[in-house]
This record gives sequence, structure tokens and C-alpha cells, in this order.
Amino acid sequence: MIRPRLDLALVHYPVLNRRGEAIGSALTNLDLHDIARAARTFGVCSYWVVTPFAEQQHMVEEIIGHWQEGYGAQANPDRGEALSLVRICSSLAEAIAGMNASLNGGKATVVATCARCRRETLPYRDMRSRLWQGEPFLLLLGTGWGLAPEILDGADAVLPPIVGVGSYNHLSVRSATAILLDRLMGSAAGCSDNGYAGTKQ
Repeated sequence: MIRPRLDLALVHYPVLNRRGEAIGSALTNLDLHDIARAARTFGVCSYWVVTPFAEQQHMVEEIIGHWQEGYGAQANPDRGEALSLVRICSSLAEAIAGMNASLNGGKATVVATCARCRRETLPYRDMRSRLWQGEPFLLLLGTGWGLAPEILDGADAVLPPIVGVGSYNHLSVRSATAILLDRLMGSAAGCSDNGYAGTKQ
């Protein structure tokens, strides 16, 4: 049976602030831990943390070190196992190159996520099918108020937004990641554009 190859990239630059300006966002401890745990649960290969800021990179290294060495490793080895998926890089280009280098001449399909509707999107069921047929994917996750336009425009495809009930649409990136991974890598058979098999909008 083919094991799907899916990597995640949590992008901290360039992303948008609430005014739509391109910024670099701060890394959070919760994002690092919770996305790593979801990634490990659903069989993600690598979790790329993209930040150009040296102090943020150092913080990631310290957090990982705590849970993989000494008391942290003994107190909660599962946390260290999840954080072993983390790869620190300074740019998205570096993450893409790093994933492609591990594919022995292959090339990952880069798919972005966005909370706003776009005219052309890749249906969840199509991406899931391609994953399980052996096509490697890198899934981009935005921090702040979402990925900057140049990241969205440069991706090979964009997934449809996660749609809840009503107009409120402000999931944390951690919650959105868990939903996305369940749709793409979970054991439930088949997904529609908006969620699980049989749902329509």
C-alpha cells in the first residue's frame, strides 16, 4: 500500500495583518506543539516552520531541545517524537527545495490554504486521491491573517476554505490544520470539496 507523502509548511513570512499589509508574524509555542502532534498523528513526513527571524528560529530549537533531551524527553517522550518532524527554514523556497531534495529527483505539488473563497480551487477529494496514489504534496499554512498574495499566486493550487455555520470564520491555524489533515489523510473514505463524503453546499 502506498504511503502518502505530505509535508506541511507553517509560513510566518510573508503573511498579512488585519489591514492586509504584508508582515512577518511571531511564532507561537502552541502552533509548534499542536501542529506537530497533528502531523505525527496523520502521518505527515516533515513539518517546515518558515521564519526569517533568527531569534524565532532559536526559540524553536530551544523548545525542541527541551522535549528531546533530558527531563522533557523522559517526562513526555510522545511530545519529542512529534517535534522530531519539525524542520526550521528561513524561506518558503528553502522548504520547497528541502522537500524536493528528499524526493530523489521528484517534485512536490505545492498547495496553499486560504480562509477566503477563490475562483479556482483544488477539491479536497482530488488532492486526497492524488496523495493516496503517490503524488507528493507540500501544504502551506498561513499565520497572522493568512498567506500573502504572492504565496497564494505562486502555489500550484489552493484548497477551498473550511466552511462552518454562518459568517464567522476565524479558526486558529492549529484547528484548521487538524481538519485539513483529517480530510486528506484520515481513514474516513472519500471527501467532498467541503468536507466528508455526501456533504454539499
